[in-house]
Amino acid sequence: MCGVLEDALALLLPQLSAFSPLNAETAVRLTVAGRTDAGVHASGQVAHVDLPYLDEDALARRLSRVLPADVRVRRVHQVPAEFDARFSALRRHYVYRVGDAPWGVDPLRRADTLTWPRPLELDALNQASSSMLGEHDFVAFCKWRAGATTVRELQRLEWTRGDDGVLSAWVSADAFCHSMVRSLIGALLAVGEGRKSVDWPASLFSARERSSAVMVAPAHGLTLVGVDYPDEEQLAARAAVTRNYRG
Repeated sequence: MCGVLEDALALLLPQLSAFSPLNAETAVRLTVAGRTDAGVHASGQVAHVDLPYLDEDALARRLSRVLPADVRVRRVHQVPAEFDARFSALRRHYVYRVGDAPWGVDPLRRADTLTWPRPLELDALNQASSSMLGEHDFVAFCKWRAGATTVRELQRLEWTRGDDGVLSAWVSADAFCHSMVRSLIGALLAVGEGRKSVDWPASLFSARERSSAVMVAPAHGLTLVGVDYPDEEQLAARAAVTRNYRG
């Protein structure tokens, strides 16, 4: 999505009268609230780009004409210079959808819902999830990246079952490390079908490296649904806090 939107902006900006034409040395660089793995959806992504003032409605209309059908910018809004889509964020919200019905998943939702072949126990999923809340080192659930911390504050991890029978895992944290949400879901699915005890996912907090016992759930069931930010006067302070390394 990031590259697609950057290409669209680079195409459009020279055409807008309020913007001086881009030259060969100038490139549009987008900063997003959270980079998602390939195949993960985003209905609530936030991004910023540094530009001279533009007509917000005009830019939104132009983008709708050049973006592919699976990418849309719902709103263009001028923000203070202190705003950073990534570092100013207070928390990110994801939902992971799983269908465990014997007949599978509604064909209209097959692109964003994982089909699971065995029944899942809602109470077991929630019991295991509640023990994982709070600030922990999630190294057992993260793909290692040089210089990146794996300490995160998990603020919400809750499962619900809708009227359609589909299970939704609601996951919120101040930030997530690489593949963390999908790994959490993979571990909890093992609990939900009875292969692991409800205490097992939280026991992995004692690990010092990624656990090979944790399955990474398929990407297509996951959607980034929202990002929270503080009031404008707190943007700079929040960005400074987020940039601090947590050991």
